[in-house]
Amino acid sequence: MPARPANFHGLHIRKWFTVEEETLALESGPLADGEPVVKIVIAAAIANPYAGAYVESLADVVRESRELGLEFGRRILARLAGRKVESYGKACIVGMNGEYEHGNAFLTTEFANPIREAVGGALAWVPSTGKRGAPGVTIDIPYAHKDALYVRSHYDTITASFGDAPAADEVLIAMAVATRGRLHPRLGGLKAQDIKAMDGLG
Repeated sequence: MPARPANFHGLHIRKWFTVEEETLALESGPLADGEPVVKIVIAAAIANPYAGAYVESLADVVRESRELGLEFGRRILARLAGRKVESYGKACIVGMNGEYEHGNAFLTTEFANPIREAVGGALAWVPSTGKRGAPGVTIDIPYAHKDALYVRSHYDTITASFGDAPAADEVLIAMAVATRGRLHPRLGGLKAQDIKAMDGLG
């Protein structure tokens, strides 16, 4: 199959996706303790330049993913419409003609750092997951607090699927953000309001 024409900084993006959910109450009934939890996922179906082959260096995608991170950050802020981000996570789904490693090449700090900056200079590393799969497969994207990994109230997940993506020669890249932690957290530990300046990892 011939290479797809680039339409985004050396990459071919076929489609953008947005998933949003708003939780107003616990499964057992109590209403939110404050604002609802708003979760947003931005995702892109991208032609996999390495599909069907083993290559030793994935540096081209790692480099190009910085521009992708800038665009994800822009789209996240637009969807938030002024709301603040407290937690985040990222994921990839690699089409069946690719390697799982191809998806991970899109998710390094080159991709994540522009998103950290967009959501307010986040300090903590971004929890990540991924897998290979066919179009429409679901994935659970993990969340953690953007400034401190060990805030128990912000451990969470969103489940998403993306219709006709990824095709066999695509990678689906997703970034999830949330406006707060779980409703009525009761597990103790470090609280979001107690976070001081902490060092983060990529």
